[in-house]
Amino acid sequence: MPELPDLEIYAEQIAARIVGQPLRAVEIRNAFVLRTAVPPLSALEGHRVEAVRRMGKQVVIRFEGELFAVIHLMRAGRFKWLDSGARAAGRGALALLHFPTGSLLMTEAGTRRRASLRVVAGERDLRALDPGGLEVLEATLPEFAARLRSANHTAKRALTDGHLFSGIGGAYADEILFRAQLSPVALTGRFSEAEVERLYRAAREVLRQWTQQLRTRTGQDFPERVTAFRDGMAVHGRYGKPCPVCATPVQRILYAETETNYCPRCQTGGKILADRALSRLLHDSWPRTVDEME
Repeated sequence: MPELPDLEIYAEQIAARIVGQPLRAVEIRNAFVLRTAVPPLSALEGHRVEAVRRMGKQVVIRFEGELFAVIHLMRAGRFKWLDSGARAAGRGALALLHFPTGSLLMTEAGTRRRASLRVVAGERDLRALDPGGLEVLEATLPEFAARLRSANHTAKRALTDGHLFSGIGGAYADEILFRAQLSPVALTGRFSEAEVERLYRAAREVLRQWTQQLRTRTGQDFPERVTAFRDGMAVHGRYGKPCPVCATPVQRILYAETETNYCPRCQTGGKILADRALSRLLHDSWPRTVDEME
């Protein structure tokens, strides 16, 4: 799923191409993508784009007349930019927004249709679609601490809860927790002041670092190959590979469609966290520590 750094770059590059441009037409390729009926999608046509920004994990296109297109790519959705005259091919095409400068294409891989496009009128209706997560890069340490302690969740669940923190998903949560040297399953209600501050500083460092890296890599081009698995990540997507700090093999927890990656030496005091599927299968053979695993 595209997360804060990816969505910020998407918003910047979309804005560079369509701000000030009128929407000529909207083409829906898959009816399931449109989740609102009032105002109608056609209400956007002819209106100029005033701004493009991220709201949580959604991209918001603001049109004149206080009209908004709110797009959530979910796990497998992506944006593509088509120059004028280019055609959108493939079964993954969901919708196209046509402008004089080209077309913004929404796609979604696979067969499950989760990505969405909503049209709303007025700031009040727009705010109703905002999950309300705290923007970590704009927050003070006390604000971050208060939000973190507002619910006693595991650290990873807290970071990825869009009602608590804005724009963070599984990939960058893994990287943040590694940077902070904190266990992904540690309960936030038990964090010391020092641990809260470590997490706050790690979150800001990781999000800033990756946003700038992606901005540099993209340059003036439209983002391609948007993925949760990036070269240069410390632990996310690196199961079995050496930790960049201590060389211990990176471990993982699999649950449904999610994966948590962590370093047992740097984050959990050498403890191997139970994977629900494998630990049940292996029972007593499941290693409890790095030393047992070796």
